[in-house]
Amino acid sequence: MNQDNKVIDVINFTSTQHITQNMLTDSGYDFRVLFENKTVGIIISDSSGRIIEANVYAGVLFGYTPCELRDLSVDDLVPKEMKRAHQHHRDDYNLKPRTRVMGAGLDLRGQKKDGNTFPIEISLSPFEKDGQHMIIAFIMDATIRKENETKIKRQNEELNNIKLLLEVLNAELEEKVSDRTKILQETLYELESSRNELSEALEKEKELGELKSRFVSMASHEFRTPLSTILSSAALMARYLEQGQIDKCHKHINRIKSGVDHLNAVLEDFLSLGKIEDGRVQFQPETFLLEERLQQLASEMQEIAKPNQMINVTCNSSYQIFTDKAILRNALINLISNAIKFSEEGCSVDVKAEKVNDYYEISITDHGMGIPEEEQKHLFDRFFRASNVSNIQGTGLGLYIVKSYIEMMNGNISFISEQGKGTTFTIHLPA
Repeated sequence: MNQDNKVIDVINFTSTQHITQNMLTDSGYDFRVLFENKTVGIIISDSSGRIIEANVYAGVLFGYTPCELRDLSVDDLVPKEMKRAHQHHRDDYNLKPRTRVMGAGLDLRGQKKDGNTFPIEISLSPFEKDGQHMIIAFIMDATIRKENETKIKRQNEELNNIKLLLEVLNAELEEKVSDRTKILQETLYELESSRNELSEALEKEKELGELKSRFVSMASHEFRTPLSTILSSAALMARYLEQGQIDKCHKHINRIKSGVDHLNAVLEDFLSLGKIEDGRVQFQPETFLLEERLQQLASEMQEIAKPNQMINVTCNSSYQIFTDKAILRNALINLISNAIKFSEEGCSVDVKAEKVNDYYEISITDHGMGIPEEEQKHLFDRFFRASNVSNIQGTGLGLYIVKSYIEMMNGNISFISEQGKGTTFTIHLPA
């Protein structure tokens, strides 16, 4: 461990930037797709504010190419009148680095290449790389939200003015109160309707903002550890290769593979969610033997089981089902992998299929940690993770995706769970 730390200490800024860029290229096409997400700008900088890496959308927001951004400091993206204060805030942040979620009650502005400024929201997450303090920033354009807030404020002012006018007219023109009241009430109703529509639009945008914030927080957490692992191992491997110490590279190769596998799993969840919500998953049913399919899946999943974990299948060999084979496979893989992940070594995973009236019931039972009762109502929500699994990797999307898959097959899913004793998920599909 001491020798590893000494190797990390000698890596200078130039090599750090080179490793960061190589990591983004070598971690796979899917990771580059996520990094270049068209709706969120991503900038990685060091503690001095120098930009190490930026995605395409960050360039779009500020009017630069990613290459141009990498020649700048974050101070170059701040309006001139705010630079001194921003440098002070950055110094304070470096003294006590912490994750800051989107918004955080701050009124922030960015400056484009052409000098124009615009409102932004920024989420910050610190991490260490090769002994250096780094910061990853997720940036969103807040122009639309600000415009909607202004519209709401203006509509409220207009509504208040109309109400005052109504009171004055009623006092001075009692003889015309009936006609005038009718006209003004119609106007008031239209303004109320307009305000309600804008309020609903703002609430929906706030809900979307919260969802994006939860995504950014989750992505920061799930990416930070494997990225740091990949970067440090890559740096150490380069050093060992120069010294001809090939045997010491194997440990770091495995660490890199593990980090990339985790990132790929996260990306698979995001891609599956996108396909489902865009309606790009087509339901194509066919008839097949259920027992044969379950045995095949159990054999595949046994490869990733923990030591002494056995996946047991119980199913009548004559059961035939008419549904989408690929969609069913995706749902079952997710449930079985969860059962493996949330169970200890030596605990079995039981897969059982029964025909009940006009339905097949496929249950997956583990004997693991279980789900806290007070949190079970949120189990199928996007990005939800129970409080007792915070130390286990995951996106909180798996069960939401499983539920969506099963509904495509005209089925439903239920579960029973007791904390400390295990969980059983049951899929109900038309026979």
